[in-house]
Amino acid sequence: MYEDQTFEALLERMLDRVPSSLDKREGSIIYDALAPAAAEMAQMYIELDVNSNLFFADTATGEYLERSIAWSGITRRAASKAELKAMFYNSASELLDIPPGSRFSLDLLHYTAVEKLAPGTYRLESEAAGEEGNRYFGSLLPINYIPGLARGEITALLIPGENAEDDEALRQRFLESARRPSTSGNKYHYMEWALQIDGVGGARVFPLWNGPKTVKVVIVDAAKQPASGLLVSQVQQYIDPIAGQGEGQAPVGAVVTVAAADGKSISVTAKVTLASGYTLQAVIDAFKEILEKYRKEKAFTASYISQSVIGSLLLDTEGVVDYSGLKLNGGSGNVTLSETEVPLFSSVVLEV
Repeated sequence: MYEDQTFEALLERMLDRVPSSLDKREGSIIYDALAPAAAEMAQMYIELDVNSNLFFADTATGEYLERSIAWSGITRRAASKAELKAMFYNSASELLDIPPGSRFSLDLLHYTAVEKLAPGTYRLESEAAGEEGNRYFGSLLPINYIPGLARGEITALLIPGENAEDDEALRQRFLESARRPSTSGNKYHYMEWALQIDGVGGARVFPLWNGPKTVKVVIVDAAKQPASGLLVSQVQQYIDPIAGQGEGQAPVGAVVTVAAADGKSISVTAKVTLASGYTLQAVIDAFKEILEKYRKEKAFTASYISQSVIGSLLLDTEGVVDYSGLKLNGGSGNVTLSETEVPLFSSVVLEV
């Protein structure tokens, strides 16, 4: 907006207001008096340009983004805590019940037993909010003494913890809400209800999937993987706990079924030419990270996984000069995804 208000332009305008009969050359008294003022004014225009961007949702950041969209009722999602399943045993390797509220540590993380799921099996909650609590394997150490306990271990991640929502995710959620308003129990309303539950990373809605007044909501977790039974149950209870009775968010008469997405297992194999100084394992690890980012972007947005895109990602991997024989699931074509499937890269095998 103020790109033309540069130091040079401001100084030139100021000097133009001085009579030509006076010395206005660089180094003169008048020039040296006006130059600092022009520099400060140029800085002021820069600040004005920055500040003007803080009032609009498409350019605002941080607190200003939150304030600019507050009228819509959409707020930044706070970091959530991971929930995991753990099993505990006595010295005879028999399942052992532990006191509710027992605390455990795994490396530098602490967990609390919040619910008994079955004999010797408990739901743990990470005491630290965010993705760091998503450690779902390893032996647990009790913080307080528990009689009869010989060992405990985390066996599964039930609901992934999420970091606080970043600016781009919040902005995108606001824009989608404005472009696809959710109201009166339309498709987007069901999607919005599902996403209001901590741990839900995406949802698809299928109206009339099993006849009149039936709605199916398919969800993934925060890691864009098939949701756990616990997360599915939480969403079901929130939207429609008693079928068709309107006891949840869904209107009376709507029979809602919440289900987890299906995972589509995809293997990747190829031969690669490595750059000098790179090891095969380092390249595989880097490629897996790139694939995981790509997988999350495509969950519930793509109808297939493109072989050519995977090849491009492989070439973008640091240390890869070239590749040949790229195959997905043993074939040379794309891998299709149904409306209820999300991609899962089950194995990555690279050879030289």
